[in-house]
Amino acid sequence: MDVAARRDAELRGFVARVFGLRGTLRLHRAAFGLDLLRAPLNLCLAPVFLLSRLLAVLTRWLRMPRVSAWLKTRRVFFDTAVSARVAAEVRGLLYRMEGQGLVTAPPELREAAVKDYVATRSAVAEMVTTLFVLLAGLVLFRAATPGMISLAGPLAEMRAQAELIAGFPLGSGLGRAYYAVFPVSLPVWQVALTGVVLASLGALVTSFAGVLADPVQVATGTHRRRLTRLLTRLDRAEAEGVAREHVLARAGDLSDVALSLWRGLTG
Repeated sequence: MDVAARRDAELRGFVARVFGLRGTLRLHRAAFGLDLLRAPLNLCLAPVFLLSRLLAVLTRWLRMPRVSAWLKTRRVFFDTAVSARVAAEVRGLLYRMEGQGLVTAPPELREAAVKDYVATRSAVAEMVTTLFVLLAGLVLFRAATPGMISLAGPLAEMRAQAELIAGFPLGSGLGRAYYAVFPVSLPVWQVALTGVVLASLGALVTSFAGVLADPVQVATGTHRRRLTRLLTRLDRAEAEGVAREHVLARAGDLSDVALSLWRGLTG
């Protein structure tokens, strides 16, 4: 069996064991605890991470290798217990493959690859949360809500209107008719408070999104292909650039802000 076939067999067994349904449930047991506090902070820091990686690529292109290397080694995210377990599993995989002669990269490059893989997996979890938010907006309001900002306004208005209809002096039936003609006008702080609550719930969903995302990525071969690309970069002694998962995750944030501004301007 050649090296490529041995690698593929090793990766297939690894992703089935670690990221299959039973494996991902074992991983996410660690999410109960301080990870529930770290997750919201990491969501806020995700744009900073993407910016640092983009600047690293730019400075490398401008032939500023020291600056690029410095940016690549900046730790932006707080380490979560789940991420630590994923890192330990991937690190162990590379160590075993090194013992079999399937990986020959230096330790510092392997460690950087492990961290990049963990960050990419976290970006996928954010994408799953964005999908849930988008579906919630389509079901509840028949409108695209690619993020918490665009969902906060309609949800706050729906909640306030439901309370006003329930307390309408002439009954809820006439209350619905009245507020259909005269919509509820909410103060900014109520919308902002709703956004904070939604962001907290979103962070909770993101903490456990891997329970759904990991088995799907095993079934579609996504985890295996991503690890194969990791090994290819190690063979070439190349650092990862900006993974497309990070770009897609941030594209959801940008579209959320853009859509909210558009709705605010157009009423």
